[in-house]
Amino acid sequence: MTEKAAAAGAEAATRERTGGEGAIAEFERLYRANVGAVMAYFARRSGDPHVVADLTADTFVAAIMSFGAFDPRKGTARAWMFGIARRIYASYCEAYGQQQDKLQRLSGRRDLEPDQVEELLDRIDAERAGRELLTGLATLSERDRAVVELVDIAGLAPKEAAAALGLTPGAVRMRLMRTRARLRRHAVPTYQIRGKSND
Repeated sequence: MTEKAAAAGAEAATRERTGGEGAIAEFERLYRANVGAVMAYFARRSGDPHVVADLTADTFVAAIMSFGAFDPRKGTARAWMFGIARRIYASYCEAYGQQQDKLQRLSGRRDLEPDQVEELLDRIDAERAGRELLTGLATLSERDRAVVELVDIAGLAPKEAAAALGLTPGAVRMRLMRTRARLRRHAVPTYQIRGKSND
């Protein structure tokens, strides 16, 4: 399937699920506001520009498919996008770890244009410190790592991180405070703990 056909199909699915042209414009705003942050999220996890591009695309395809179910009363669109990105990455890790569909992924991958590879390599280089931090955070529990990453690295507010993680805002603030203190004691390199207000 060509990119134009895929885009047309996604646009039709968005229009059908969410009620027309206004929803398409709304999704486009959501995409433009979050594509950089979502790509950075994956660039911190992988040094392969093809994997970063694939996971970013998978995240927005999942967002298109569930856009009609997005409820702004449950959290911000940014938190919703990071929740989807986390699930996409968890699924990718599970499939990769079990070696499922490896041949299918390799044979079905389209080659990126040289300028796309260059852009992704620049993004990956820019996120090198974030990858080093994630490696250093390996001693933390999964929830504590996720809280620090979403608030201190991705820039979400604790309330948004709580929505993305399915926790209460109070639990996120408490985890953030304790985890930051632990990180300061152990002096995680290449990263300055923000320690900003936990609103």
